Amino acid sequence: MIILGIDPGLANTGYGIVQSNVSRNQLLHYGNIKTDSKTPSEMRLKAIYDKVINLIDEYDVEEVVLEDVFFSKQVKTAFILGEAKGIIKLAAANSGTPMATYTPLQVKTSVTGYGKAPKTQVQKMVQMLLKLKEIPQPDHAADALALTICHSRSHKLNKLREKFEELPA
Repeated sequence: MIILGIDPGLANTGYGIVQSNVSRNQLLHYGNIKTDSKTPSEMRLKAIYDKVINLIDEYDVEEVVLEDVFFSKQVKTAFILGEAKGIIKLAAANSGTPMATYTPLQVKTSVTGYGKAPKTQVQKMVQMLLKLKEIPQPDHAADALALTICHSRSHKLNKLREKFEELPA
């Protein structure tokens, strides 16, 4: 299964693409969609949409995973983040790609085993689990890769549950 993880934002949208199979996750690509603050927001959102569509097509992405942040200290920031998330969801829907969302707590727990792990610990675990020479940069890309690992583990756990439920009683 090829998973596209996305850490949404208007200025910086991190992404990571991983191929997941039963025994391991293999990094395919990661990066950051950076938009210029001087560009009108609708054009910035279009740039994010276009890049997500291109990534889905180029890598034959089978599932998109998005960070689900449900609180913000600033209302304006929350609205901007909501717009970016909406555009990403639209790109997944228009390409017919299934979507999942995970909270930062779920991601940290899945990747490090501790829901309050610091960002640096999550980044080091991403590096270790994907067997990378260095921590992926920028931070948004590392966060996106952590999402793919979380989803991969969740998917594997669900498959095991399904097998267990199929066993005769």
